[in-house]
Amino acid sequence: MKIFASWSGGKDCALATCKVIKQGHEVRYLLNFISEDGAACRAHGIPPDVIALQAEAMGIRLLQVRTSWDNYEENFKRTVRDLKEQGIEGGVFGDMDIAEHRAWIERVCAETGITPLLPLWQVEPAKLMDEFLKLGFKALVVATRLDKKLLGRVLDTKLLGEIKELGSHICGENGEYHSYVTDGPIFMRALNIIPKEIIEKDGSSLLNITAELLPDKSDNLSR
Repeated sequence: MKIFASWSGGKDCALATCKVIKQGHEVRYLLNFISEDGAACRAHGIPPDVIALQAEAMGIRLLQVRTSWDNYEENFKRTVRDLKEQGIEGGVFGDMDIAEHRAWIERVCAETGITPLLPLWQVEPAKLMDEFLKLGFKALVVATRLDKKLLGRVLDTKLLGEIKELGSHICGENGEYHSYVTDGPIFMRALNIIPKEIIEKDGSSLLNITAELLPDKSDNLSR
């Protein structure tokens, strides 16, 4: 199918996107929702231009839609209906095990007439993270409700062990932490991250970042 990826910039959506590409689907768009003022992404507070660099690095068109949380569903369905008119048949989501999230996805996709794909659903979290790392993905922590010392650190086996010891879901599925992917098999170019200040907001610590594209690679996963 021709599909879009629900994109937050983090490890889960990246792994889900990689999986559906390997299954033969064509990811035409990354769909990313940002705040009404355009200052930050709705999901993780990442600057929209830094998300745009990921799309450029992957060679996939990015759609960024401004929305409040109150009209998120309305804007999601409107955007997906527009994509359907352009031939999009489905969407891929990185959700793992929160039933309410899956129920929402299945409902809004049914209402807009597209097929939802959830390739990470009910897969053991440690297995997913092992696959993520073995595929060559690279990501760093950009937001957390745990220890702010996690910010800016690259996700690896050691860090994942520390996250688990802090009492967190290893993938941060309940919002314990969020990541930003800088490289992997779906990237034609890697990204170099430049950390800036730490922002405290609503009980979370956020690392403000900028990024720059590195030279082309030759080993990216074909789309």
